[in-house]
Amino acid sequence: MRIAIDGFGGDNSPDEVVKGAVAAAKEYGVTVVITGDTKKLDECFDRLGLSKKGVEFENADGVIRIEDDPKQILKEKKNSSMGVALSMVADGRADAMVSAGSTAALVMGGTLTVKRIKGIKRPSLTPILPGTDSSYILLDGGANLDCRSEMLYQFAIMGSVYMNKIMGIENPRVGLLNVGAEEEKGRELEQQTYELLKNSRLNFIGNVEARNAALGGADVLVTDGFTGNVYLKTVEGMGKFMKGALKGIFYRNVLTKIGALFTMKGIKQISRQMDYRETGGSPLLGTAHPVIKAHGSSDALAFKNAIRQAKQFVEKSVISEIEAALSTSEE
Repeated sequence: MRIAIDGFGGDNSPDEVVKGAVAAAKEYGVTVVITGDTKKLDECFDRLGLSKKGVEFENADGVIRIEDDPKQILKEKKNSSMGVALSMVADGRADAMVSAGSTAALVMGGTLTVKRIKGIKRPSLTPILPGTDSSYILLDGGANLDCRSEMLYQFAIMGSVYMNKIMGIENPRVGLLNVGAEEEKGRELEQQTYELLKNSRLNFIGNVEARNAALGGADVLVTDGFTGNVYLKTVEGMGKFMKGALKGIFYRNVLTKIGALFTMKGIKQISRQMDYRETGGSPLLGTAHPVIKAHGSSDALAFKNAIRQAKQFVEKSVISEIEAALSTSEE
């Protein structure tokens, strides 16, 4: 299996990308193709003293940055490190790709270079979030700010397949993010989506309020990209706040430090649950080939796990399973 990774996307490239790629190639038995300036990549390997076993390079010119127009990935920046990785997947020279670069450019490239699964109206950025009992996924995390009810319905189908095949949940519970649990709650978008989901073959459990989502409210949480991104950033912010608050409490004085020693195991477990690096990245569900968006500040561990995600995506035939689910939903 060949997995392409954008060698110069993200805040910590190329060093952390390279270290993550080497670790993934060794642990998962895949060939990792790093895209970017091959001279700089060679220098990076030499400086870090790393082996190139299981790793290949694909030359690329330049990098698409956060401030660039996302549309540049289609023309002016198609030979950038991200653009080349996208083309490799689209052309079949790689089975999947990973990038920590511009989210907007990756969504644009995933949609128009890699293309969509036939019948899918829009791909969804799908972050995996920690919950009380297990992880849950959010669709859409920000790829589509304006959505129609049929798009949310497709998000629910894709999310159910992903949770079943990748996370091993037999019959994923689908919840619609809303301002109340009652059926009539929400805007026209939520009300129309509710009717579609209620009459579907999915395990739809109804509306889910934001405060209940992380408390085991659903396995697949569906909403539009604007609401989803606000929800996602709020969860991330609260996670950082709680981590800082706990640190402040436990390191206040000698007695609290002693108390921290007795609770360290639990603290580490919670910290691991909230650590995006353990997950790796967010799949762009709906593209014709696997595309994984890694966090912009990913380190070697996050990149390694994003490559693991991509490998599982291919091995579990998630895309063909989505195609089959879409076909069944139309019957």
